[in-house]
This record gives sequence, C-alpha cells and structure tokens, in this order.
Amino acid sequence: MRDDARWLAAAAALAARARPLSRPNPGVGAIVVRDGRVVARGWTQAGGRPHAEAVALTAAGDAARGATLYVTLEPCAHRSARGPACADLVSESGLARVVVGCMDPDPRTSGAGIARIREAGIAADFLPSPACARSLSGYLVSKRLGRPEVTLKLALSLDGCIALTSGESQWITGAQARAHTHAMRARSDAILVGRGTLRADNPRLDVRLPGLEDRSPQRWVLTHGPVPEGWRALSSPTDIFRMEGVLHLFVEGGAKTATAFLAAGLVDRLLIYRAPVLLGGRPALGDFGLSALAQAHGQWRLTERRQLGSDTLEVYDARNPTDSSSES
Repeated sequence: MRDDARWLAAAAALAARARPLSRPNPGVGAIVVRDGRVVARGWTQAGGRPHAEAVALTAAGDAARGATLYVTLEPCAHRSARGPACADLVSESGLARVVVGCMDPDPRTSGAGIARIREAGIAADFLPSPACARSLSGYLVSKRLGRPEVTLKLALSLDGCIALTSGESQWITGAQARAHTHAMRARSDAILVGRGTLRADNPRLDVRLPGLEDRSPQRWVLTHGPVPEGWRALSSPTDIFRMEGVLHLFVEGGAKTATAFLAAGLVDRLLIYRAPVLLGGRPALGDFGLSALAQAHGQWRLTERRQLGSDTLEVYDARNPTDSSSES
C-alpha cells in the first residue's frame, strides 16, 4: 500500500500539468507501472479530451499488458460523442490491476467504472489518496457544492495592512512572492477583483511567467455597473453559482471584496503572503460577521508554509474537506 500511495501521489503531481486547460473537465493524472518502472503516463488534455487514461494507455501500447494503472479519478463509465469511456479502454487494455485515488460521484460513473473493470477480470482497488483529492479539489467542490473552489489571496504587512493610508499598495511583497502569485493565477480558471481595485489599479491580472502566458485566467470584477472590454461581472459573491465552466476562482482583492466572500462563507482556501514591513495603513478585512471570538477558532487548517525571499506564504484550507469528483 505504501508503493500504491506513492504512485498515486506521483499521478496527482502529473495532473497539475492539465490545470486549468482541461476545463470543463478536471485535470486527471494516470501512470502505467510495470515491475516498479513507469511504462507510460498521461494527463487530461486541453479541452478535456483525451482523458488521462486514454493518453497513458495509448503511450503504453502492448507494454500495458500485465501492468498496473494508477489514476487519480475513477475511470469514466459513460460514453460520449467526445471520446470513449475510459472504463472500456481499461477493460480492453490487458492491464493486471488498476488503483484509483478518488471515486467519481457522477451518477453516470459512480462506482460503475470500477465495476466494469472488475467484470473484465482486472483487479481494481480504491485507495483514498489525499494527494489525489487535493489535485482534484476544484472539481470536487464543484460537484459537491455546485460552484467553483474559491481561493482568496491576501498580500499583507506584518500589521495586517494591504496598503498605505494613501492607498498605495504596489508593491508590499517582493519579486518571489509576486512570481508565486502568477503561478497560482496560471492554475486558475478565473480571477476576480473588486470595483475599487479595478478603478484604482487597472490591473492586468494575467500570467507573466515565461511559457505560461496562455494560462492567463478569465478576468472578473465584483460590481453592479458596466465593465471594460474583456472583463466579466459578478453582482455579488453568490453569483459564483452561475459561473459555468469555472472550477478554480482566484480572488485577489481588495478589502471589500475579500470581506464580502468571507461573509458569504464562500472561501475554501487562503493564501496569505506576508512581507516584513509595518504600514499602519488600510486593513485587509472588514467586519465579515463574527459575533463572538469563539466563532473564529477551528475554521482554518494550516496546510503549507514557505519562505519566498524575505516574504512568507501561509496556506490555510477551510475545514470542509471534499473527497469526490467527476469527469465528463
């Protein structure tokens, strides 16, 4: 089981190559292993097809016979005009075994994928994998809650400010932290700021990392008014339930927008970049509805901490884990 978990984690890391170009499907990773060596690998391609299993099995060819397939999400069981059911491809592959990291709650598959593989005489095991669940988090949230996964990014001073009292905010953090932010943008389907941020900064909100420019997310603004060309509008945070095809939403600011999403209970992850400076300026957040200090405790779980030059990054997940998803 230790080896199985290790290969599933490797498949989950591979799946990162698909995000976000695989939308509307999740980024799935698949690895074909034989005698402890990787025979082939695959990830969901741009536009959602071919699926990861199809790519890996095509690359493996006859070498798949007697091998083990590690896949982050249960192979789909439904046939589509866009491509064959992966459960059928797996059943015909000659594999000896399949190990799945996340089951698929989509009623078109939901256990039927593994069942079909077993009916073909191939051993199929479900091994719950935290790494696979994390790699599929946006799609998991989408299936469970009917909305994108929301990541709120805050770039703060030591005293919790996002700008001077004059409004000047570029730049609180250094070059390494800003580069990391661009990498996070590249993993998102859409990015959102508030009307005030759009008016004051006219931000580009694109990805300016070499080789990743094509992964710049859709640009959204929280406003009731008209928006510039190339932008889309949400009138309130709850409008995210109508954001079709968006699995990962990256909220960058400012304070009113961050507060509004927290007040609505619509933040799944916090990225807090903290610079070693004191500003005594504008606070990052306003009142988002806590009426007692006890309500603040136990809401967030630290999942990562790293140094980015002179700045620090802390990642917190809301304590509402999701463990299932789907691929269409």
